[in-house]
Amino acid sequence: MEADNADELHLRHVETDVLIPKMMREKARERCAEKVEAFTHCCKESGFLMVLNCREENSALKECLTLHYKDPGFFEECKQEYIRQKMEFERTGIPLKKRNQKLPTSM
Repeated sequence: MEADNADELHLRHVETDVLIPKMMREKARERCAEKVEAFTHCCKESGFLMVLNCREENSALKECLTLHYKDPGFFEECKQEYIRQKMEFERTGIPLKKRNQKLPTSM
């Protein structure tokens, strides 16, 4: 199923409802890295009291992530990246993870 234009490519339900949102979560965590780090640090420092001590960091992280999750432009950006990856896989048969692995320098 190859298309000249990525917009013409039909996406299955699992792609739009599971795979693209998964990509969005991963990218949102990257974009909210500072808030993720602050929350993680607070949790490590607080131990069992993290529920009480890290409310502010947790709220800031949730707010940052939710901002991305609800952004239709961000969804479209991730969708287009997903389509490019899908088309490249269909063209090469090589999954993204394997394409990104470095080849060994010596045998």
